[in-house]
Amino acid sequence: MERPAVEPLAAQSTRFFCEGDGHAVLMLHGLSSSPLELRYLARYLQGEGFTVCAPIIEGYSAGSGVLPMEQWVENAVREFDALAARYERVSICGLSIGGALALRLIRERPAAQSLVLLSLTLAYDGWAIPWYRFLLDWAYFTPLRHRYRYREAEPFGVRNEALRKKIARAMQRSDFSEVGPSTIALPALHQALRLSRAARKDVAAIENDTLIIHAIDDETSSPRNPRHVIDRIGSNFLRTLWLDDSYHMITSDNEREIVARETVLFLRESEAARGAHDTAGQPVVSKALARRLRQLAAVGRKNT
Repeated sequence: MERPAVEPLAAQSTRFFCEGDGHAVLMLHGLSSSPLELRYLARYLQGEGFTVCAPIIEGYSAGSGVLPMEQWVENAVREFDALAARYERVSICGLSIGGALALRLIRERPAAQSLVLLSLTLAYDGWAIPWYRFLLDWAYFTPLRHRYRYREAEPFGVRNEALRKKIARAMQRSDFSEVGPSTIALPALHQALRLSRAARKDVAAIENDTLIIHAIDDETSSPRNPRHVIDRIGSNFLRTLWLDDSYHMITSDNEREIVARETVLFLRESEAARGAHDTAGQPVVSKALARRLRQLAAVGRKNT
């Protein structure tokens, strides 16, 4: 069945917001990118009734310059607070470096319903990262800071060859594609590394329900990134899903449907668990929600 459309995502400077039920999901895209790379997942979540918000983060998103990473966190906190003022529950979903931003945000706002980490990047250590990558942070403190830009190259984060060709053509025509920018400025990379280091520190203090989805062949961030969180996080409800037919951009690649379906199932189960906790063991689950959870579970078993 075709999913209902959300607001247009054609321009990299476009934020989007889709009104749904009382559970809002704040979606944080990757470094120097835009909500465009979260389009499929956003449509799926909206189709399942969630309120979805994917903002432009000043100083972090494409076309907004570069600010210190502390201001990225402050701006993300403001977006969270705006949703929390209107909706009963707010969950946080981060893709790539957006996952590191989500980790810092949830430490600032521990009342968040749940946390979803997609292709979490705490270090650029994937198999396609050039050997000289570790020198770039040092280069930030040289005149190269104002001239050098890291250029994305094949496979552009996707295993799907047809999509990869489409992305290559898009990047030849412009500086942007549906999986992100063609180049990233050195100051942005430096701030991303600072953010990642900060995100690593307080993982054990995070107790929110957490879903981690990562490709075992991620060319940008190796499985060591999510394992750092898996081994340390304080969550009692932790679900981990490893993908074997995708690269870094799992929201666009071959298994994007699995990513979307598992995210929905996790968020609804987190709702049900919170309801059970709030009522001393009596889950607050409507008949419609219970029926939908059974349907999603059945689909999951069928595709396992």
